Amino acid sequence: MSLEAFKSRVLPVKDKLYRYTLRILKNEDEAKDVVQETMIKVWNKRDEMHTYENMEAWCIRVARNLSLDKLKSKHNNSVDIDNAYDLQSSSQSPYSSTEQSDTMNTIHHFIDKLPDMQKQVIQLRDIDGFSYQEISDMLKQNLNTVKVNLFRARKYVREQLVNENAYGL
Repeated sequence: MSLEAFKSRVLPVKDKLYRYTLRILKNEDEAKDVVQETMIKVWNKRDEMHTYENMEAWCIRVARNLSLDKLKSKHNNSVDIDNAYDLQSSSQSPYSSTEQSDTMNTIHHFIDKLPDMQKQVIQLRDIDGFSYQEISDMLKQNLNTVKVNLFRARKYVREQLVNENAYGL
């Protein structure tokens, strides 16, 4: 793969890689390091890149594996998605912006309580917008397992949000 092909097929994925690794690692510097390591690893395997149909899925799988390796070495198993959402909008009133921010913080809290696989699936599907098949390929999970994990994650978050709103907590 040439430098131009790398720039056109791999570099556009770096922001998604950053958001994904940040969610797993919960540390901006470590997430940046993992993205850089991913880019180096992908570049070093550039001769094999023609064998990959979905370059984005392969890059995320590499980043996921590097992130999990980093977590294992640090025994840090918490995940965060704070920087995955863009809550600032110039057209919103301060009240609406604050209300949306509070709701997102509550949702973050509920997502943090999910099992790891459900956290990863909800991140990849609802935040990063990957298809079920792409998520299945990235996580090396059966397609039905991905769908079940996403369903359970969404159901849990929805129920918790409804309960909180119903009781005014």
